[in-house]
Amino acid sequence: MFSALGRLANTHPRRVLGVTVLFFVIAGVLGGPVAGLLNSDNDSFSDTGAPSAQAIEQIERAAGQDAAPSLIALVDVDDQEAIAETQEILSEPDLVVAGGPEAGQQFVSKDGSQTFFAVTYKSGVDADETTEHLREELAEVDGVQVGGFGPAYQEVNENVEADLVTAEIIAFPLLFLVSLWVFRSAVAALLPLLVGGLTIVTSLLIVRGINELVDISIFALNLITGLGLGLAIDYSLFLVSRYREELERVGPGAEAVRRTVATAGRTVAFSAVTVAGAGLALLVFPLRFLYSMGIGVTVVALAAAAVSLIVLPALFAVLEHRINAWAPKRWRAAQVAESRAEVQGFWYRVSKFVMRFPVGTAIAGAAILLALGAPFLGVKFTGVDATVLPEGSQAKTVDTTLRQDFVGAESSPLVVAVTAPESAGEDVQAYASALGSLDGAAQVAEPRFLGDDTWQLDVVPAKPTLDEQTLDLVGEIRDVDAPGSVLVGGASAEQVDQVDSIAANIPLALLILAALTFITLFLMTGSVVLPLKALLMNVLTISATFGVLVLIFQDGRFEGLLDYTSQGALESTQPVFLFAVVFGLSTDYAVFLLTRIKEARDAGAGERESVALGLQRTGRIVTAAALLFAIALGAFATSEIIFIKELGIGTALAVLIDATIVRAMLVPSLMAMLGRRNWWAPGPLRRLHDRIGLSEGDPAELERDRVDA
Repeated sequence: MFSALGRLANTHPRRVLGVTVLFFVIAGVLGGPVAGLLNSDNDSFSDTGAPSAQAIEQIERAAGQDAAPSLIALVDVDDQEAIAETQEILSEPDLVVAGGPEAGQQFVSKDGSQTFFAVTYKSGVDADETTEHLREELAEVDGVQVGGFGPAYQEVNENVEADLVTAEIIAFPLLFLVSLWVFRSAVAALLPLLVGGLTIVTSLLIVRGINELVDISIFALNLITGLGLGLAIDYSLFLVSRYREELERVGPGAEAVRRTVATAGRTVAFSAVTVAGAGLALLVFPLRFLYSMGIGVTVVALAAAAVSLIVLPALFAVLEHRINAWAPKRWRAAQVAESRAEVQGFWYRVSKFVMRFPVGTAIAGAAILLALGAPFLGVKFTGVDATVLPEGSQAKTVDTTLRQDFVGAESSPLVVAVTAPESAGEDVQAYASALGSLDGAAQVAEPRFLGDDTWQLDVVPAKPTLDEQTLDLVGEIRDVDAPGSVLVGGASAEQVDQVDSIAANIPLALLILAALTFITLFLMTGSVVLPLKALLMNVLTISATFGVLVLIFQDGRFEGLLDYTSQGALESTQPVFLFAVVFGLSTDYAVFLLTRIKEARDAGAGERESVALGLQRTGRIVTAAALLFAIALGAFATSEIIFIKELGIGTALAVLIDATIVRAMLVPSLMAMLGRRNWWAPGPLRRLHDRIGLSEGDPAELERDRVDA
C-alpha cells in the first residue's frame, strides 16, 4: 500500500492535487451544513433504554403529554402586562400550562414578588422546534425570563456552537505562528493548516453520511474541529520532518518521497489505527454523547491519515526543496543542522543523562504522575443541567430562582410511574405518603391517575437536581414497597442511570482499547513487553490528567482565570471520553518514538544507543506536536460551557504530560533498565510476527544511507 502511495505521488502529483481541490469543494458544499442536521435533542447524555427513560415513556403514553414541564416562564407578580402577554403566547393548543399568581402558593415566590408558568408539551409536538419558537416569542416580552430543561439545553447548544467559532479564531493564528517556529519555513508551516482544513471538511462529509443511519450529537462538531486540527498537525509534522531528513540524505526527487511514505507514512498509519481504536471503544456506550464522540474520533483519525498520506506526498513531489522556502537564512541553517544532528543533539544528551540513572529517573517520573493523579481518588460525578451554563444565562437564572425563592417548585422533579389500576387509589396514596417521609423529599404532589393502569407521582427534592442527596433519593424511591411496579424518571434519575450505564460498559470498552493497542504495537515491534509498558504509561498519563482536572474543576481552583463556576464534581461522561482519546493520543506518540528506536536498533545500534538516537530524531517533533495539539484542543478552554472547558484543558494537559514526563523520563529510563528484554516475545508470537508483522522495509539500508549522507 505504501509503495503504491509513493508511486502515485511521484507519477501523478498534480493530478492528485487537482482531484483534492475538487473534493474539497464538494465536501465543503455537502458537509458544511451538517451542523444543522446533527441531533440537538436533550437526551444526548441519557441512556434511552434505562428505567428512567421507560418511566417517562410510560407516563407520556398514558397521559398524551410530556411527563414534566419543558419550559418555565418567570415574571414579576406586579407586571400585569407581561403576565397577560405571556398567557397569550402560551395559549397554543399543543401546550398544557400551569401557574401564574392565581394558581396557588406553589407558583408564587416566598416574598410574593415573582410567579412562573410551567409549560408542558402534548404528545407529537416537536419539542426542540416548539421550545425555540416560544423562546423567541417570550424574548419580545419585557420582564419575562425563560428557563426549564428545554431552554437550558438549547442554550448549551448555542454556547457550544459559538465557542467552536471562538476556538477556531484563536487556534488558527496561534497554530500558524507556532508552526512557523517549529518548521522554520512559511511554506512548511502552512501545510499542517492545509491538511487540517481538508481533514475537517472530509470528516464533516463522512459524518453527514453516517448521520443518515445513526443520530449523531451536535457536540461531536467540537471534537471534529479540535481533534481534526490536532491529528492533521501531528501527521503533517511527522511527514514533513522525515521528508526534510530525506532531502538532506538523497536530495529532491522520487526517492525522497518514496522513503518518506515508506517510513513516516507507515508510522502515521499505525497512529491512525490506534486513535481510531480509541474511538471504537466509545461505541459500546449507549449514550448518544459518547458514541457520537466515538464516531467522531474514528472518522477524524482515519480522515487525517488519508489526507496526510495522499495529499502531502504529492505536495512534496511538486515542491521538492521549495518546502523550505520563505525562511530566513538563519532558520534554514538551523533546520539543516537539525536534520543532520545525531549524537550532538539536545534530546540525545537528555536521553544519555537519563539512562545513566535509570532507576532513580523512573521512580521520580512515576512518583510525579502518581502524585498528580492522587486527587482522582476523591472524584465526584455530576451531569448536565442549567448549572453548566455561564453566569447571566437566563436558563441558569431561572433555575437558581426556582430553587432558592420558591417552595416546592423544583424545575426537574422526580417523576414516578406506578403501574396499578384506578381502584388502587388508596394504596397509591399511602405509597405517596411513604415517599414524602423519605430524607431528601421536600414534597410529593397528589397522585394522578392517567389511564392505562398508570399513576404519576411528582416528588420535589429538597436539594438541587444533581445534589448527592437527590441522587440517593432516586434509589430510596425505587426501594420503597409499592402497590405495583415502579419506574422513576426525571433528570436526577437519568443521572443515576447514566452513571450505572457507563460503569456497566467500561470493562468492554477497556478490553477493546487495550487489545487494539497491544495488537497494533506488537505488529509494529514484535515485542510483548513494549505494548505492556505503553499500556502502563498510558494509564499513568491518564491518572495524572484526571487528578489535575479534579484539583481544578471539582475543587474550584482558577475559577477567575478560567472563567467558570465549579459544580463540585466532574461531568460523568468526560473521564470516559478523555480516557479513550488520551489513551489513543499517548499511543500515537509511543508509535512515533518506538518506530525510530526500532529503526536504529535494527540497523545495528546498541540498546541504549538506539534509544538515544530515536529520542533525538523524535524529541523536538513530539514536543512540537504536543504543543500544537494542546493549542488546537486547548482553545476550548475559552468555552463558556464547563464540560467543554474540561474536555479542552484535559486533552491539552494529557498530551503535554505525555510528551514531557513520559517521553523524556519514563521511556528512556525503562528502556535502559530492561535492555534487550524490551524486545522479548514468546517463541510462537515471535514466529507469528515474522510472518504477519509490519516493518518499514530494510532498516539497515536506510541507516547506511543515513551514515553515507
